[in-house]
Amino acid sequence: MAQLYFQYTSLERELTDRHAAVVANPAEAHEAAALVVQSLISAPIAEDWRSWVLHVSDDSGAEIFTLPFASMLGKPH
Repeated sequence: MAQLYFQYTSLERELTDRHAAVVANPAEAHEAAALVVQSLISAPIAEDWRSWVLHVSDDSGAEIFTLPFASMLGKPH
């Protein structure tokens, strides 16, 4: 089991989630990150998520991977 930490960045802002997500393997880590991004994109708030990126780090602070929100948004019409 690994503890992961999420940090959200855009061109103007940076947010840190101080609660760890516990995952069993890399596939579960990617799934947890995708769920977090999808929940934020789906939230009823007026935010342009296209420039946001989710940075996923382990408990030592080493970045494991990033997930651009734009990759979950699809193409604009």
